[in-house]
Amino acid sequence: MRRVLTSLVVLVSLVATLLGPAQAAAAERRLLFDGMGSYPRLIRLEHAPARTGRILAVMTSQDDSGKYAPVFESDDEGATFRQIGEIRDPEGAQGMCCGTLFELPQRIGKLDEGTLLWAASYGQEAGPNRRIGIKIWASRDGGRDWEFLSEAARSHNHDGVWEPEFVVDRGGTLWLHFADETEAPQFAQVLNRVGSVNGLNWGTKQRTLAVPPHLVRPGMPIVRRLPGDRFYFGYELCNYGDRFCDPYFKISPDGANFGDPGEPGTRVATADGNYFQHAQTVTLFPGGPTGTRLLMVGQIYAGAHGEPLPGNGATLLANDHFGEGPWYEVPAPVRVTQPIDHWCPNYSSTLLPVDDGQNVLQLAADLEPDGACRTYFGKGPAS
Repeated sequence: MRRVLTSLVVLVSLVATLLGPAQAAAAERRLLFDGMGSYPRLIRLEHAPARTGRILAVMTSQDDSGKYAPVFESDDEGATFRQIGEIRDPEGAQGMCCGTLFELPQRIGKLDEGTLLWAASYGQEAGPNRRIGIKIWASRDGGRDWEFLSEAARSHNHDGVWEPEFVVDRGGTLWLHFADETEAPQFAQVLNRVGSVNGLNWGTKQRTLAVPPHLVRPGMPIVRRLPGDRFYFGYELCNYGDRFCDPYFKISPDGANFGDPGEPGTRVATADGNYFQHAQTVTLFPGGPTGTRLLMVGQIYAGAHGEPLPGNGATLLANDHFGEGPWYEVPAPVRVTQPIDHWCPNYSSTLLPVDDGQNVLQLAADLEPDGACRTYFGKGPAS
C-alpha cells in the first residue's frame, strides 16, 4: 500500500507540474448537486445576526416539473454545502434562467434588513407568443422558505428581459438592473433598470446603457458597492466593433447615476491584452494598496487577438485600483474543462471571499461527457 501511495503522490506532483499553477490549483473541484446546474450564484449573509457568516449558493436546475432554483448553505467557509430550500415559480414549467440572489442591506418598505431576494427570467420556453417576465421571490429565514413578492418587468413582445441584478443605491432605493431585447430593431439589446422603495411596486424602466450601432448588445450587468459609496457597474459588450463579448465597466458616484448611456465605458484587459470573452462577473475581496481587490471570472480566457489561451477555464483576473489600469492573472480554484460559447461551461460563474479573504470560493458549471450541465465548487488562494 505504501508503494502505491508513493506512486500516487509522484503522479499528482507530475500532473501539477505539467498543468501549471493555475490548472493545478483547480484539481480538487467538487460536485455541488447531482442534478442539472447552471448560472450559479454565491453570497455571504451579513445582515441577519443569527445567520451572519453563512454562505448561500443558488443555481438554475431542472426536474420533471420544470426549471427551479435549489438553495444550498455552507457554515464551514465553503468546504461543504447542504440543500436547505428551493424556489419554484409556476412559470418554471415554461422556462427559467439567469437568476440572481441578494440580501437586503437595510430595510426596504416592509422588508426587513437581511431579507433575501431572488429574481430570474421566466417563460422563455412558452412558444412564439411568449412574454418573458422577471419575477421576484423573498425569504425571511435565510433561504429555507420562499414567497412570491412581485414582478419587476415583463416583455411586451417575443423578445426577452434577462440577467437581473439587484442593488440598493446610496439614497436607499432598490434597483433591479437587467438586459432588455425588446427595443429591437433600434437596439438589439440595451441595459435598463427599474426602481422600488418597497420591493412590491416598480417604476418605469430607465436606460443605463445603449451603445450604437444597433447590433451592439450590452448585457449581463453586475453592480458592486465600493468603499466611499461608489459603485462598480460591470457588463459585457457584444458585437462592438470587431470584438465578440468583452468586459467593460463604469464607476457610479452613488449607485443611481451611471453617466451617458451611449458611452461604452472602460474595457477590462491585462497588460498583454488578455481578456475574458463573455459572461463576466466581479466580486470584491480584501487586498492591495486600497484595501479592496476586484476579482473577475469570465467564460473564455483569450489573448489579445481573441484566441483561447492555455489558461482558459483556469484563470481569474484581478485589479487593485477599482478597475483602472491593467488587470493581472490569479489561478481559478475550479477548472472548467473547455469553456466555449455555450450556455453551460463557465457561463456566469461566481466568486466569494472565504477564510478571512485568504481564499476565493468559486462555483462554475461544466459540461459532462454525457452532455449534462452540472455545477462544481472549490476554493483556492485569492492572490
